[in-house]
Amino acid sequence: MHTGSITRAAALRSAWATAVALGAFASTAHAQYFIDNQSDIPSGNPANNSYSENIDFGDVDLDGDWDAVFADGGDLGNDQNRIWINLGGLQGGTIGVFSDQTSSRFPSVQDDSRDIEFADIDNDRDLDIYISNTAQISNQGNHWWVNQGFIQGGTVGFYQDDTAARWLNLGTGNSSIPNAALIGGTFIDWSCDCDFGDLDNDGDLDLVHSSYGGAFAGNVPTRIFLNDGTGRFEEFNPSGFQLSGNNIQNGNPALWCEGTQQSDTTNSNGNFADIASSALDIDIGDIDGDFDLDILHGARQELPRMFENRLEENGGSTLGFRDVTGSAFPSGYSTGDGHYEQEMADLDFDGDLDIYGLNWDAGGFNFDDLTLRNNGNGVYSIIQVLSSSGDDDNEGDFFDYNGDGDIDLFVGNFSGRSKLYANTGTGTLNFVSSSTSGMSSVSNFVALDVDIADVDKDGDYDIFQSNDSGSRNQFFENTLNIPDTHGPYIPNVEDPGNQTASAGTIAIRAQVYDNAPYYITWYNPTSVAFGVNGFDIGSRNARSSGGQVFRAEIPKQLVGTVEFTWNSQDEYGNAGSSAVESYNSTTGATFQSFYGTGTADANAVLPTVELLALAIPGERTWWGLTGSPNASYILAYAAAPSSFFAPGFGNINIDPFTASTTLTGTLDGSGEDVLTRVIPGFLGAGQKLYMQAITIAPAVPQPTVGTSLGLEITFQ
Repeated sequence: MHTGSITRAAALRSAWATAVALGAFASTAHAQYFIDNQSDIPSGNPANNSYSENIDFGDVDLDGDWDAVFADGGDLGNDQNRIWINLGGLQGGTIGVFSDQTSSRFPSVQDDSRDIEFADIDNDRDLDIYISNTAQISNQGNHWWVNQGFIQGGTVGFYQDDTAARWLNLGTGNSSIPNAALIGGTFIDWSCDCDFGDLDNDGDLDLVHSSYGGAFAGNVPTRIFLNDGTGRFEEFNPSGFQLSGNNIQNGNPALWCEGTQQSDTTNSNGNFADIASSALDIDIGDIDGDFDLDILHGARQELPRMFENRLEENGGSTLGFRDVTGSAFPSGYSTGDGHYEQEMADLDFDGDLDIYGLNWDAGGFNFDDLTLRNNGNGVYSIIQVLSSSGDDDNEGDFFDYNGDGDIDLFVGNFSGRSKLYANTGTGTLNFVSSSTSGMSSVSNFVALDVDIADVDKDGDYDIFQSNDSGSRNQFFENTLNIPDTHGPYIPNVEDPGNQTASAGTIAIRAQVYDNAPYYITWYNPTSVAFGVNGFDIGSRNARSSGGQVFRAEIPKQLVGTVEFTWNSQDEYGNAGSSAVESYNSTTGATFQSFYGTGTADANAVLPTVELLALAIPGERTWWGLTGSPNASYILAYAAAPSSFFAPGFGNINIDPFTASTTLTGTLDGSGEDVLTRVIPGFLGAGQKLYMQAITIAPAVPQPTVGTSLGLEITFQ
């Protein structure tokens, strides 16, 4: 792994220290940071009076603003999940004002939902939805709602239930699910949180489906389902073991994890694992710096657990997991119960994921929250127990509320007042008084979830809080109006190692961090710019793999020293880049050779042309050209070589009777250009083509012509 510069971290620490020294945070013109905005969201029945368990933000209609969806039902029973559309963009109204459009955009389905997640499951650029339901009151399972835009051929932002078609081989083959659990095209479960990530590094989003078990018993296993590339999901169960009922027993194979099932195991060598606990929240991210996605697995009344993805340890081709709870966490990292939630973020700007554990230090009548620091290898130590966190909190999210560039924390409270914590810039979180945060002036409900986004596009992050017991959901509007001016940072970039050039692509990954919630950073336009032998080839768009990891594919047929740089930009245009990384790509094949002589132009510059990649029929290749700055050029090719002098041109190295001059362009101000074409598929391996560059450079009193050596290309 190459590790890029983390200069942004040092700059932020310095800026914070300067601000403190100058007393910049001693006062604010705003009496309260957040206000309870009731006028810009729906109200009353049925739009905003359910038992709302979860919120997710996404741009469902791709019009550039954040819409919101809600998982409703919870402890009440079956209810209709809801969608609030932001009235900016395509709606032509005021951005940051929301309208309930459930009846027209969502299927009419009554279910008992505890989680709702956006994910582009079919890679068609619009956001689909996965809904986690619980069978606590009536038997039911999770559902897939598919956005009808793009490959569905309908209108983007409108959804249909496609559950039965999205599951593959439930109850058969390697599925661990017993046939008795199958119901209505899905399977009976008690699910409170599910997350998506590209677990096997194949370019699509897979599913981690957690369960807390009937009556929160913690005996139904979490399961993993792999995407087949088209948005259909099959259980990953290398053990091949099928349960006889809903529960997994000690001594059973651990399904997707190494070893056998053993409740509360501390074994970390792969002999045992505990994949069944009362999980109300799970999180995915790369904790150990190998760019594959690990699983932080919550547990309400047991110890939260950590599962290491072993894809890289298995050579990058075989997916596997190991329960490393016993080695990842320090002694006493969690006590008691009520561990409803946890989050991961880089609190201290050292380029790895730290942890916030909500109620992890629970004991007696206290429910203290704590933070843990990652040592860079996925091993944690306790940073602090958060002050004023002894209430029964329920949900926390990281974001930068005050625009200083670091990650702060908002906590939704289950039994009292929600809270705000400010990061000191070094990873320590300080409680912000409720009178300052604004939480002392808002109604206190039973908070079940918070999600954060800049819904009104004024440059700062706002908070939506979903509430239980038929209470209204809340919009806490940020009143600071401090614009986000901090770009993403990309400290860690995957080194693909030296390569042998061939057809296809090379997958590379990077860790992208920002001062936004991680689920907002997922949508950052992110790309990889690359070149070979000093020529800039272009860039390839990257996609979020989940967690803090992004993935891109660059051509494998490049030959030479390949350099690449990752770039990411947030929604405000703030940009960040990685350090320049490189690898060598070689070939044993003779794919190009030079012959003949060229002619320098009047500037004494001899034009050159070289092949930058293998010429493979059906694949794209690239040529690099040099000559006098701003010269126009012709890249001529012919079926045969030649050698003669043409007055007014110079030495010619291709047969004029079989030549074509369809490839033209202009060199840039430094005298370079890259030309690219797809090699026709009808050409065969071993066939040859002969090429020569002719440049025409601007000069006084008349343009000057130069010719390159001949280039013989052998198709591979």
